[in-house]
Amino acid sequence: MSAPSLIAASGDSLREAFGKALATLAETRERLVALDADIAGGTGLHHFRKAHPSRFFQFGIAEQNMMAVAGGMAATGLIPVVTTFAVFCLRAVEQARLSIAYAKRNVKIVASHPGLDVGPDGGSAQALEDLAAFRAIPGMTVLSPADPHEMALATQAAVDFDGPVYMRTGRSPACSVYANGHVFRIGKGHILRDGHDVTLIACGVEVARALEAAKLLAAENISARVVNMATIKPIDADLVARCAEETGAIVTAEDHNTIGGLGGAVAEALVRARPCPVEFVGLEDVFGESGEPDELAEKYRLTAPHIAAAAKRALKRKRHG
Repeated sequence: MSAPSLIAASGDSLREAFGKALATLAETRERLVALDADIAGGTGLHHFRKAHPSRFFQFGIAEQNMMAVAGGMAATGLIPVVTTFAVFCLRAVEQARLSIAYAKRNVKIVASHPGLDVGPDGGSAQALEDLAAFRAIPGMTVLSPADPHEMALATQAAVDFDGPVYMRTGRSPACSVYANGHVFRIGKGHILRDGHDVTLIACGVEVARALEAAKLLAAENISARVVNMATIKPIDADLVARCAEETGAIVTAEDHNTIGGLGGAVAEALVRARPCPVEFVGLEDVFGESGEPDELAEKYRLTAPHIAAAAKRALKRKRHG
C-alpha cells in the first residue's frame, strides 16, 4: 500500500504526525482499532477519534487494563494500537509483557511524551528508561523515529508488521530531517551524512542534534558520519559493524538514560562484531526536572555541542588506543 498522504506538515510534533497517519491508515485497514487512556488530545489520537469514532475505545486512566484488553482484541484478529504517555507505559510493563509479548499478540504500543521532551511536567513524568524496559521484553520491536515524515512512515510500517511493537513519538514541534522519498524499514539504520573520522548514531530528537554536531565538527576538519537508528530493536548490527570498521569510533545520542537504550544496543552489537571506542550521550543515570525541553537538553548535555565534544573524546581514544 502507498504511504499515507497526511505525513509531515511543517512544524508538526511527532505525536501529531502519528495521529494523522494512523487516521489515514485506518481508511484502508478495517481491523485497525485505537485504545486511549483519557489523553487522546495529548497523544495525537484525537485525529483517529474524529475520523473513526466507532473504532476508538476509551479506557480512562487504566493503562494496565488497556494493555490487557489490547491483547484480547488482537486474539480476535483486530490490530489494536495502544496509546498513552511513555511514563504510563511503564506502569503497564507487566501487562505488555504477558498479555501482548508473551502471548505473541499483534499489538502496537505508541508512547507520547518520552524523555526530557515532557519538559515542565518534571522528572516524575519524564520516561528515561522506557526504551530499556521494552527492549528487554522478548519479541518486542522498539522504534524511535526522527522527524514527522519518518514518524508517518514508521506508523505504517508498525501497523503492517506482524508482531508487538513499542514506538516513541514526541510532544514538541520536531525538526525536519527527511524530505519526501525517504524509505523506512524496520530493522534498518540510515546514513544521513557520510564521514570517515567518527560515526554519530542517534534516534528520535537527537538525530537533528547529531546532524548539527557534524557541522560543528566539520568546522574543525573532523569528518563525522551521522546515522539515524530509528529501530532500537532489532538493531541494525551490520550497519553498526560497518561504521566501526570504516570510522573506528562511535558516539550514540538519545533522549534516554545511557543505560539500556540505544547506547546499550549499539555497544552490544559492537562487542559481537567489531569493538571500537564508544561514547554515550544521554542522561547519566539521573532523573530529570521541570523546565523547557531545549533548556533541559542543554543542562543534561544532549545538545549538538555536547555530541561534538563526545566525538572528540572518542577520537582521542581511537588515536591513542
